[in-house]
Amino acid sequence: MGDESGVSGRKRRGRRIPATRSAKRRGELAELAFVYKAASLGFGVAKPYGDSYRYDFILDWDERLWRVQVKSTSKLCSGAYHVSANRHSSGRTMAYASSEIDFLIAHVVPEDAWFVIPVQAFTPRKSLRLYPRGDPRGVTYGQYREAWWLMATGQEASLAKDSP
Repeated sequence: MGDESGVSGRKRRGRRIPATRSAKRRGELAELAFVYKAASLGFGVAKPYGDSYRYDFILDWDERLWRVQVKSTSKLCSGAYHVSANRHSSGRTMAYASSEIDFLIAHVVPEDAWFVIPVQAFTPRKSLRLYPRGDPRGVTYGQYREAWWLMATGQEASLAKDSP
């Protein structure tokens, strides 16, 4: 008999183990992890009503508000983790623009690594390759690993000019 709950029949210590998680469910878990991380660092965290905005959250630091898009990845390919830096509109894949978000914050789940990337550092790219342990080719977003200070200092535009 099939189980439509998305839970496998295997048990571990009396609990069922999730067989797979949908992309939506993984996104929800990434958002929960993000809220905990940002709040623990002292940011005010606000979630806009509905899902019509291009950003997932608003972070408040001092007197500044930041529009943040949260992504997560567990997909390792050739030593890098792939992160989609795009949105979909009318059947088309579109890169984020600075008029829509201020930062893309990516969580590399297996490494528990957070990348705080200003939108200017990756547009017009639609995907990113993150190397939490360093990029052997030298092309990297490594400077943005745990770069939460960018939102505290407002230096995101000047740092983005020096990015890959």
